[in-house]
Amino acid sequence: MLVNTRSVEIEFGDCDPAGIVYYPNYFRMFDASTAHLFETALGMKKIAWIRHFGIVGIPMVDTGAKFIRPSAFGDVVSIETTITELRRSSFVVSHKLYNGGELAIEAHEVRVWAGRDPENPDRIKSRALPPEVVEALSR
Repeated sequence: MLVNTRSVEIEFGDCDPAGIVYYPNYFRMFDASTAHLFETALGMKKIAWIRHFGIVGIPMVDTGAKFIRPSAFGDVVSIETTITELRRSSFVVSHKLYNGGELAIEAHEVRVWAGRDPENPDRIKSRALPPEVVEALSR
């Protein structure tokens, strides 16, 4: 499967009063890393692939993380993101965050390829992953 790696500099606003990253901010970083993985795979920004495929997005239905070591203001971390499982309409994403070359966090997400429900446009409904997306992520 395709692996995308990006560097993120930890900013002051990412941190709690102890000076380490406040844990929910990691999930914001992982969300952006998933979008970057799709951008790399599909060759277009998130807003473009959402429009191109006529979906509302890729909402998360499960997530979790194992926190091994903290990161602090000024650290530059590396986030390695890949798809570990492709299903009919959902997929599992793995994130590994490295700080100073050492594994600091292992995280996962389960997301759904979702569009408007044709029977009730106020709701969303899962859709099958397009073959083009499956192929792009499987490289």
